[in-house]
Amino acid sequence: MDHNRVLDQIYEERITAIIRGVKPSLMIKTVSALINGGIRVLEVTFDNNSSQGIDDTIKSLLMIKNTFGNEVCLGAGTVLTEALVTAAKEAGALFIISPHTDEAVISKTKALGLISIPGAFTPTEILAAYNAGADIVKLFPAGILGLGYIKAVAAPLSHIPYMAVGGITPDNITDFINAGICTVGIGSNLVNLEYINNGEFDKITNIARLFVERVQKGAGNDV
Repeated sequence: MDHNRVLDQIYEERITAIIRGVKPSLMIKTVSALINGGIRVLEVTFDNNSSQGIDDTIKSLLMIKNTFGNEVCLGAGTVLTEALVTAAKEAGALFIISPHTDEAVISKTKALGLISIPGAFTPTEILAAYNAGADIVKLFPAGILGLGYIKAVAAPLSHIPYMAVGGITPDNITDFINAGICTVGIGSNLVNLEYINNGEFDKITNIARLFVERVQKGAGNDV
C-alpha cells in the first residue's frame, strides 16, 4: 500500500484501534474481532519495558501482516527510537505513532516512506512536529486536553491534520470529529483486555461496531 493510500485510509475510516498489552497468542482473534466490527486501521504498540516486550510486538506485527495482508492498515505505536522505526517497517508497519515529538524519529519514519504521527501537547510541540515532517499530529492526552483546548489550538493552526488519542468514548467521539479532528485513536475503551483475556471477542466486535456507527451517524464520511 503506497504512502498516499495509507493516509487516505486513516482519514476515511477515522478510527485507529490501539492494541496494547495483547498477548501474541490472542492477537489474531483480537484483530478478527475488530475487523468484524468495521475497524481496519490498527496500531500495535511497542512494549518498551523489556527486550522481550519489544520482540513480542514485532512478532505480533508480523502475525497480523502475514494473516490479514492488505485487509488491514497496520501501524506501530509507542515508537521511541529510530531503531524501532526500522524494526516496525520490517515487520510490516505502514505508519508510525509516538507519544512525543522527536525529530530524529520523524525523519527516520519519512526516510523509510512511512506515515508519521508523533504526539504533541502544546502549540510549540505541534508546530515542531509538523515542521519536522509529521503527516498528522497526535494530540495526547486528548481527554485531559479537552475539546475547548483542542478547538482553541486548532483555530490558528487549522492547516495541520490532528489525531485525538486518550479518553475517546462512543459518547464523545463525534464531538472530537466535529471539532476538526480528522481521526481518533482508541485504546482500552475499544480493545478491552479483560474481554480479550476472557475470550469474549464478540464484545470487542460490538464495541467496534458502536464506535463506527457513532462516527458515521454523527459526522458522515467526509473528512
